[in-house]
Amino acid sequence: MRKLFFSLFVLGALVNVGCHSKKSAATAPHRTLKVVRVQQQMIPTPMNFTSQLSSNYSAVIQPRISGYLTSKNYEKGMPVKRGQLLYTIDPSQINTQLLEAEASLNAARAEAIEARNNYERAVPLAKIEAISRSQLDQYTAAYKSAEASVRSAEQQLRNAQIESGYTRIYSPIDGVIGQTTASVGDYVGMGTEFSTLATIENLDTVTVRLAIPVSEYLTRREGDDAPAYDNGRLLSNIRLYMSDGALYPYEGSYAYTEQNVGSQTGTIVVVVNFPNPMQVLKAGQYARVSADVGEPQASVLVPQRCVVQSLDRANVWVVKSDSSLVYRQVTLGPTVDSLWVVRSGLSDGEQVLVEGVQRARAGQRIIPVEIK
Repeated sequence: MRKLFFSLFVLGALVNVGCHSKKSAATAPHRTLKVVRVQQQMIPTPMNFTSQLSSNYSAVIQPRISGYLTSKNYEKGMPVKRGQLLYTIDPSQINTQLLEAEASLNAARAEAIEARNNYERAVPLAKIEAISRSQLDQYTAAYKSAEASVRSAEQQLRNAQIESGYTRIYSPIDGVIGQTTASVGDYVGMGTEFSTLATIENLDTVTVRLAIPVSEYLTRREGDDAPAYDNGRLLSNIRLYMSDGALYPYEGSYAYTEQNVGSQTGTIVVVVNFPNPMQVLKAGQYARVSADVGEPQASVLVPQRCVVQSLDRANVWVVKSDSSLVYRQVTLGPTVDSLWVVRSGLSDGEQVLVEGVQRARAGQRIIPVEIK
């Protein structure tokens, strides 16, 4: 009898506790949580690229004559100025040719003087028929031939003078000169081992080639009334980030679009330029470049901390009109600062939970506090 009474007592107590728990859960106060209201904005589409920098233009130094290198007048890897003397080539052979050309010219001029005198004496004799007409024609032809020989000798002398100038090689541009494999005393020039002496790269402006997928390129150009080759409006806000992540202070500008599509990559290459007044950027350096592609698109944004990602899915907690929570899958686009662009799954004006997203439960009612 005592055992039966004790069992009924315990059962009653458990029922009482269960009822009390249900009553407490029903009357539990709603949690106050922060939410944000989704707003549609015109957002550009940013793209990131990793590319190698190159000089805007360069000059290859090649000797125009052959000869022995007698001096190098610069330090490798250092800046050089346009017109600065870089190399000298032994002028001995060229000087010999120059003297021969001068002698040939003097001889041609002497022959021309003699031919002119003979012609001038023959003209009055022919008028009085002291000499035949054919003899006058011979003197005339000899005079014209002598004049032509003078002109030819003058041209040979000019060529020799030009080649004499080639013994001194000057920088054609401002830039940084690379290493030269030829040493003083080497025989350099066309047809030799040292047909190229160095390359000078101008780094006042650096060039970056950005590869854009053809599908993205065509999408971003849709509705653009510019000709296909005029893509100045395709890219904007072109920024470069150094290898340490620091933002380069100068913005890039569109240069041109390469004509052909990469057969293996299926991309269109757009070339942009960055000013480099302090010579911080170097040719061959890798850098990350970001740019807004095409015209801004109507998009909705949410803070990144609102999004719960697992495997290949992304979800957010949406606050319904009755302040209850619903777990909704969304499709994400690129990031803009600390925000996600949401391609689909959210509408303009909806509220999204921004705190407590890991502990939220479907159907849970909250007291939403909207923040900006």
